[in-house]
Amino acid sequence: MQGAEILVAAPPLPSTQDHLRGRSLQRHWLLGREVVALENGAHVICHMTADLQKGGMGLRVCLLGLLALIIASKCHYTPEPDQQRTLPPGWVSLGRVDPEEELSLTFALRQQNLERLSELVQAVSDPGSPRYGKYLTIEDVAELVRPSPLTLHTVQKWLWAAGARNCNSVTTQDFLTCWLSVRQAELLLPGAEFHRYVGGPAKIHVVRSLRPYQLPQALAPHVDFVGGLHRFPPTSSLRQRPKPQVAGTVGLHFGVTPSVLRERYNLTARDVGSGTTNNSQACAQFLEQYFHDSDLAEFMRLFGGNFAHQASVARVIGKQGRGRAGIEASLDVQYLMSAGANISTWVYSSPGRHEAQEPFLQWLLLLSNESSLPHVHTVSYGDDEDSLSSAYIQRVNTELMKAATRGLTLLFASGDSGAGCWSVSGRHQFRPSFPASSPYVTTVGGTSFQNPFLVTNEVVDYISGGGFSNVFPRPSYQEEAVVQFLNSSPHLPPSSYFNASGRAYPDVAALSDGYWVVSNNVPIPWVSGTSASTPVFGGILSLINEHRILSGHPPLGFLNPRLYQQHGAGLFDVTRGCHESCLNEEVEGQGFCSGPGWDPVTGWGTPNFPALLKILLNP
Repeated sequence: MQGAEILVAAPPLPSTQDHLRGRSLQRHWLLGREVVALENGAHVICHMTADLQKGGMGLRVCLLGLLALIIASKCHYTPEPDQQRTLPPGWVSLGRVDPEEELSLTFALRQQNLERLSELVQAVSDPGSPRYGKYLTIEDVAELVRPSPLTLHTVQKWLWAAGARNCNSVTTQDFLTCWLSVRQAELLLPGAEFHRYVGGPAKIHVVRSLRPYQLPQALAPHVDFVGGLHRFPPTSSLRQRPKPQVAGTVGLHFGVTPSVLRERYNLTARDVGSGTTNNSQACAQFLEQYFHDSDLAEFMRLFGGNFAHQASVARVIGKQGRGRAGIEASLDVQYLMSAGANISTWVYSSPGRHEAQEPFLQWLLLLSNESSLPHVHTVSYGDDEDSLSSAYIQRVNTELMKAATRGLTLLFASGDSGAGCWSVSGRHQFRPSFPASSPYVTTVGGTSFQNPFLVTNEVVDYISGGGFSNVFPRPSYQEEAVVQFLNSSPHLPPSSYFNASGRAYPDVAALSDGYWVVSNNVPIPWVSGTSASTPVFGGILSLINEHRILSGHPPLGFLNPRLYQQHGAGLFDVTRGCHESCLNEEVEGQGFCSGPGWDPVTGWGTPNFPALLKILLNP
C-alpha cells in the first residue's frame, strides 16, 4: 500500500501563527488524486490508493501531509538572506558535486557576553585605562564568549542526528567544523545546492552553493551562520605599473626597495630585531598563492645587504604549494621581513584549504585555537561590505574584537580601488571595504613619492582605499579626528556618496607604489598596491614591539585608541593628493582628498621610525 505523496508547487508558505485554522482550502479530484489548494497558491497533492479510499484514511493522510508542509515552512529561516550569491567574474561552474563526496562546513555558534568583550577591548587598548596592556589569555576569552551549554547541546545534537561526523571545535568553543557528504549537507541545509566552480588567476577549484540555505527555526538563537557555502576567494588587486619616464640618472632610485624604505622612514642599520626576545610577526594569505624560500633568499641577497635579517620563514601554517610563486605572497613575506628585519616571521598560507572552506574564516579559527601567536599580523584581504551578509560581517567583527583583547595588532590593507563605486537604485555611491572598515583593526592606506625617482615627501597614491563604513558606526576613539576632517576639508564629495557617521578608514599609510619583488627567481619592478604598504607598516610596529619587550612592557596590541590620542605624532603627515572613485559627471573620478591631520585617504600619515618609537615605547 502506497502512502501520501506531497509536492510543493509554489513558494514556501508564509510564517503565521496558525497552522490550519482559518486557511482557505479547496479540494478537488484530479486523476485519482485529491489536490488540496491553499489560498496562497501552494498545493499538496495526496496520492490516494483504493485501499486508502475504502478505509477512509485518505483525508487523514492528506491532512497530515499538509500539516507537515506548513510546519516545515514555519520552522526554517535563512541566516544570510543578504549575502551576495552571484558568480564572481572569471568563475565557471563544473556542475553538481557528487552526492557522496565529503565536504567541510563551519558552524559559527552564538557567543555570550559580547558587550563585556567590547568593554575589555577599550580597557586593554586605551592608555588612560588602568587595565591598559593587561591582555586576556585565550582561556580568558573562552571563559567570556563560550556559547551557552544549551547552544552547544542543541547544535551538536542537530549535527549528530544529520550524520555529521569528525566535528572539530576550537579553544573558545564558538566554531564547529564538521565533515558531511554533499547529500547530508543538502538535507541539513534546505535550499543549498553544491556545485564545483573553477576560477581566479590560479584556476583553483571551490565547492559552493549559489542558492540560499535554511536552518531550523529552533537554531536561530544558537547559530550565526554556516561557512563554506557562499563566499568565493578574493582576487588580488596588486598591479604592476609602467615604469615612469625620466631623463638622467644622477642621485635617482629606480623603484622602492628595502634601502629606499629605510631611508625614507629613518631606519638605520641598527634598527633590527635583537634575536633575543620571543617577538614575532606574521602575514596571512588567502589567494592560493605561495612564496618560495629561494625567492626570499635571493631578495635578501639583492636588497638586504646593509642590515641584519633572517633569510627564512620561522613557521608556515597551512598549505605551502610547490607550484609557481605568487607575486603577492612574495611581496608580503619579503617586505614584512625586511621592514621588521631580524624578527621571527610566520606565514599563514591559505590555511585549512579544502574546496568547501573559506580560507579567511579558517584563519580566524586558527586565531581562536592558538594560545601563543605573533604580536603583529598583516593581512592583504578584503571584500566589498555590501557583498557580505550582516550575520557574517558582524561575527567576523567579533572575532577581530577577540584578537584585540589578546593584545594582537591586526593590520589590514585598505584596498586598491580608492573610495570605490557602485550603483544603488540608480544612484552612485562610494563602496567601502571590509575588514578594512572594522573598528577593531588598524587599516593601512598607500602613498607615492612626489618624485617617483627621488626619496622625497609622499603624496596620495590614487588607488589608496579609504572612506566610511555603511555597517559600523564611528568609534569614539576617532570622533574628534573625523569631525575635524569633515568640518575643514575643502573638497568633500556630495554627502549622498558616503555615510559620514560610519567608521572612517584608513588609520595610517605607507608607500604603496613602485616596489621591487623577487618571484620565481626573477626580480620584478614597479609592483604597487596597499598589499605592499601593509607589511611595511607591520614590520615597523614589530621593531617597536621589540623595544617594548626589551624594556619590560607589553606589546602594542590594538593600536587605534592610542594612535588617535597622539594626533599623528611620530608620523609624516600626507597633505597632497586625492584618490579615485566613481567615473561620472558629479564627482569626475575623484573621491576624498588628503589634508592636514587625519584624512580618509592616508589616515594620520606614514611612519617616521625614531619619532614613532619615542611616542610608542613607554606605557
